[in-house]
Amino acid sequence: MRGLIPDSFIDELLARVDIVDVIERRVPLKKAGREWTACCPFHNERTPSFYVSPAKQFFHCFGCGAHGSAVKFLMDYERLEFPDAVEELAQTVGLTVPREGGREAAPREDKTDLYALLDAAAAWYEGELPRNADAQAYCRKRGLDAETIRRFRLGWAPAGYDGVIKALGNTPRRMELLNEAGMVASSERGSKYDRFRERLMFPILDRRDRVIAFGGRIIERSGEGSPAPDARTQDARKSDGPKYLNSPETPLFHKGRELFALWQVKQANPTLARIVVVEGYMDVIALHQAGLPIAVATLGTATTPEHTEVLFRAAPDVVFCFDGDRAGRAAAWKALESALPRLRDGRQAYFLFLPDGEDPDSLVRKEGKAGFEQRIRDAMPLSDYFFNELSHDVDMASLDGRARLAERARPLIAKLPDGAFRDLMAQELEKRSGARAVLQADPAAHRAMQRPTAVQRSLVRSAISLLLAQPGMADQVEKPYRFLRLDKPGVELLAELLDLARARPGINSAMLVEHFAERPEYPSLQKLMAALAVGELEAQRSEFFDALARMEDQAITQRRDALTAKSREAALDPSEKTELRELLAARVRPPVASA
Repeated sequence: MRGLIPDSFIDELLARVDIVDVIERRVPLKKAGREWTACCPFHNERTPSFYVSPAKQFFHCFGCGAHGSAVKFLMDYERLEFPDAVEELAQTVGLTVPREGGREAAPREDKTDLYALLDAAAAWYEGELPRNADAQAYCRKRGLDAETIRRFRLGWAPAGYDGVIKALGNTPRRMELLNEAGMVASSERGSKYDRFRERLMFPILDRRDRVIAFGGRIIERSGEGSPAPDARTQDARKSDGPKYLNSPETPLFHKGRELFALWQVKQANPTLARIVVVEGYMDVIALHQAGLPIAVATLGTATTPEHTEVLFRAAPDVVFCFDGDRAGRAAAWKALESALPRLRDGRQAYFLFLPDGEDPDSLVRKEGKAGFEQRIRDAMPLSDYFFNELSHDVDMASLDGRARLAERARPLIAKLPDGAFRDLMAQELEKRSGARAVLQADPAAHRAMQRPTAVQRSLVRSAISLLLAQPGMADQVEKPYRFLRLDKPGVELLAELLDLARARPGINSAMLVEHFAERPEYPSLQKLMAALAVGELEAQRSEFFDALARMEDQAITQRRDALTAKSREAALDPSEKTELRELLAARVRPPVASA
């Protein structure tokens, strides 16, 4: 098993889920005989080479070589760790993931205690919010209702240096976790103090609704019922840094990959056609409260390639919303550069620039849901923004200016995935500049699109591949396995696969391979299963039993030759002489004809 998840549960899960359903929710599939096919989601291609086999519950791409079970697909497509992929699949079929072993049995990478501590911190901050008049006044001023505060788990980090430490760091282990989670910082003398003080707190959630970090915002004091700050509190405020403060990078939190409110967006939208990226936490919350639960925010960093991949996996259309000032335009261009390599056909990016002095929070208050929705609908397509930005300081009436546009645009268009959008962008460049848009294809991508040559397989590897295609054939192989006498690589593995398939009636191909997930044989087994993607079932059966018979014959020949060679150099003992006579008398059976 991986981590603390029992193998038996993985078997049950893979038996219940249908890999076609799992993949089709994310990638459009078309029926092709007994399989389903699509353009591969893991590399750029025009001709489909991605196949999904319902019989084997396995996917394979002949272009880039990606392959595996439903669990592996989620790991690769959603960038999930194994336990997270299992959890997500289990939720779709109503199963609860069991765990085995005690705390001592937990793997080193298990972060259960860290997640629990961060959740406790969020709960503590939530409890502090009603107790602070300034925080309450600020929430009223920003128009936040009780349901929004609850949904986003907003809280308050009180003044002082040790609020969280006193509440949660009551053991050495808890202090260690607070430090690992980025909840405390160290002074020059090495003493620990709360990282977040006098800030409105925004818990940052992962895709499984777990708190992984926090953002904190300094607020203005209302003066209503609040005591005057003492010198220590004033000093603390001065040292608290910027208006917004995020958790540092931790084992759970990597700000270049995470998006604020993505969990809330997915909860509010079973199917999501469009997602909007804004700059601040309060902008996100204002849009959600106004009835537009499609907004997320990056976490104090420019839009990264990882962000854009997560965004396009969430929705086919992404609208980047920025201020119209110079800083907003610079941030928008970085977002465009990150988005270009991920704009395969079916994905679209748009850019929405706001009037001076406005942000999504202020605009949605003034214009309401309908007004902001109209702004989203009117957002500038990436293609328009792309050419407008590249030509804004270029004299398009001159040859030199048009040449400069072509020089700027070509390397960027070359980053686009191969497809209709890339072709149209190249045509538009040629139309605007008059220069032919000759784009150099990425050699690595070109190689990845080529169908690999046939895999050369030994007799043992052929038998394993055929068994993986139809695990039920193991029931018809009698024990003891006579081929075990053959001294060839893979014989013991074949026997183990047969035993496993016999012990678990109804096991499918993906389930069989997943039993080797933590062993060195796992990649080879996946490749062998993928190597036999198609084929007539009866022909496969005949070939499998023929392979076993030939392996047994080879074992007889191998042992006979070994004893004969030994007899020429030294005397055989009585048992060896008897064995050699029997082997010499044995007739090698002709191979079974393939159907």
